[in-house]
Amino acid sequence: MIVPAGAEHAGRLRDLRAHPEVARWWDPPAGEWPLGPEPDIERFAILADGEPVGVVQFWEESDPGSRYADVDIFVGPERQGRGLGTEAMQLIVRHLIEDRGHHRVTLSTAVDNARAIHVYEKVGFRPVGVTRKSSLNEATGEWRDELLMEYVV
Repeated sequence: MIVPAGAEHAGRLRDLRAHPEVARWWDPPAGEWPLGPEPDIERFAILADGEPVGVVQFWEESDPGSRYADVDIFVGPERQGRGLGTEAMQLIVRHLIEDRGHHRVTLSTAVDNARAIHVYEKVGFRPVGVTRKSSLNEATGEWRDELLMEYVV
């Protein structure tokens, strides 16, 4: 289940994002994340048994000539491998297509994030290609390659 991220989820979501298994892929949160001012991003808490276990978020390109949405997700390590990420991605993709009118959804992930890539492929995302040195790892200061993937209706 996904719900709009709210104040009641914020502390737990910050803790999950700081966990080494998540922080490996996500940069440290800025400011009041997940509630801070990021007007272009819609963020949802992933819930299991009523508790926040992760985040799925999206951003939309508003130019009608190149309209698409881009998504990000993480699930805390204690809840990985249970289908929660797959379910959350299916829900957000369905929302973006059926409710928001998108025909294309993209995402990018580290080329060595095999667990995430497997989830994205189960949902229906397909590889587009590798973008070289496209994401700065703030912890190490190194640029890393990312796999660009898309879901097209």
